[in-house]
Amino acid sequence: MSAKAILSAEFFPPRDIAAQEKLVRSAKSLMGLNLSYVSVTFGAGGSTRSGTADAVQLLQNLGFDVAPHLSCIGASKADIAEILDSYQQKGVKRLVALRGDLPSGMGGDVGELRYASDLVAFIREHSGDAFHIEVAAYPEMHPQALSFDDDVRHFVHKVNQGADAAITQYFYSAGAYFDFVERVQKAGVTIPIIPGIMPITNSSQLLRFSNMCGAEIPRWIRLRLADFGDDRASIRAFGLDVVSQLAQDLIDGGAPGLHFYTLNGAEATMNIVNRLSL
Repeated sequence: MSAKAILSAEFFPPRDIAAQEKLVRSAKSLMGLNLSYVSVTFGAGGSTRSGTADAVQLLQNLGFDVAPHLSCIGASKADIAEILDSYQQKGVKRLVALRGDLPSGMGGDVGELRYASDLVAFIREHSGDAFHIEVAAYPEMHPQALSFDDDVRHFVHKVNQGADAAITQYFYSAGAYFDFVERVQKAGVTIPIIPGIMPITNSSQLLRFSNMCGAEIPRWIRLRLADFGDDRASIRAFGLDVVSQLAQDLIDGGAPGLHFYTLNGAEATMNIVNRLSL
């Protein structure tokens, strides 16, 4: 891993004081990893914005370079412009630009910007080069894409609107990542594509997340997790072995860095990084 490689982590906005205290503890614990930046997801399930802004401020106060997630679905251009101006005034230099899911209660109003590519283009139009823009990538194909080729075309179009880098959905097959990178590079993409890393600490939670987002859990991992039952210590130990090897294979294969989905914890991420030959 070169000195220029990117090591980053994702948090979500805490819902109460206890969760906020946990976030602060975890963020402080991860400071020793010299993270390039941390990202904050777009509210609670995309339904609120104030939670994201508050978490961004909290993490900025701790000294992090913070990249808020910004979702365009269900929002007007005026809404997005207001958020962009607010973040710029607060010294935010990075954004993770996403389409997002339609918040509950909004019916079929998708807003003026239907896709992440529209959002990236609007950010560039409104804010110029004020922000370093990260976008999402799906090595195992976006769950709503019609085909792999269709997904690659959409990704290339999104990047061409002005993205600086991409973060992938999590996966457990290094081959899927390298195949995706090769495909999009052949299509002209030159930006860094950072693999997203999801530690394995809770099997039922992992299965639930993966069913929602379309991430594939290899059969052998599912079977091993099923064998452990409720033995959480064994699940964590197994997960540490599997994900550490995956992360090492990615770095050895030339991945430009790693982006950890922390779920507002620190221990699993720290254990993985400490195992790596960086």
